[in-house]
Amino acid sequence: MKKLTLSLFALAISSTFSFAQHTKIAITTEYGKIVMELYNEAPKHRDNMIKLAKEHFFDSTLFHRCIPNFVIQGGDPNSKNAAPGAMLGNGETGYRVDAEFNDSLIHKYGALAMARDNNPDKASSGCQFYIVTGKKLTDDELNSLEQRNNRKYSPSQRDIYKTKGGTAFLDGNYSVFGEVIEGMDIVEKIALEPRDQMDRPKKDIRMMKVEVIEPKAAKKKKKFLGIF
Repeated sequence: MKKLTLSLFALAISSTFSFAQHTKIAITTEYGKIVMELYNEAPKHRDNMIKLAKEHFFDSTLFHRCIPNFVIQGGDPNSKNAAPGAMLGNGETGYRVDAEFNDSLIHKYGALAMARDNNPDKASSGCQFYIVTGKKLTDDELNSLEQRNNRKYSPSQRDIYKTKGGTAFLDGNYSVFGEVIEGMDIVEKIALEPRDQMDRPKKDIRMMKVEVIEPKAAKKKKKFLGIF
């Protein structure tokens, strides 16, 4: 039986692996398009958003609550045919989505999260969501929030809150499940619209179309292992 001797050369062994893809949601408004990436770390919220978008649930709903340096909120089905000045925010799907809290998912600038009522389980609304604009925070403010919420921010998270901003006081209370990857300038324009005492824009800001951008087929990459 012949013996195979391995000298100073490499045997290249290739293997393939794929990278997890993220589903994206696009919201078309009169100002332009907002594209959001959904996190796989919040699968219940991700799947619920995909389901409603595919059912055209959000089409023609309004961003009915817009506050500069805080959030823009929408998804109330009652907003589709709402009279000017009518109070909005009570429309629902009839179900809640279980809370999905993850310390790695924070309310940074551009974060996508779900609204909720005061239920004890902090379960999310079935349809009403918000996008964070927020404000920049200081180290002292972050230290205070860490003590109050019994949590610790990583150096990179602190840097995000200090340089880009967000609404850190919502962390651990509302489920974050995505982020805006295109169109934050559109979000900012909407947030700055003149509004009434209920924070509803005086001009209807309608989601003309909300659609799913399906992830492309998983990319495959060759990995070579050298054996010496």
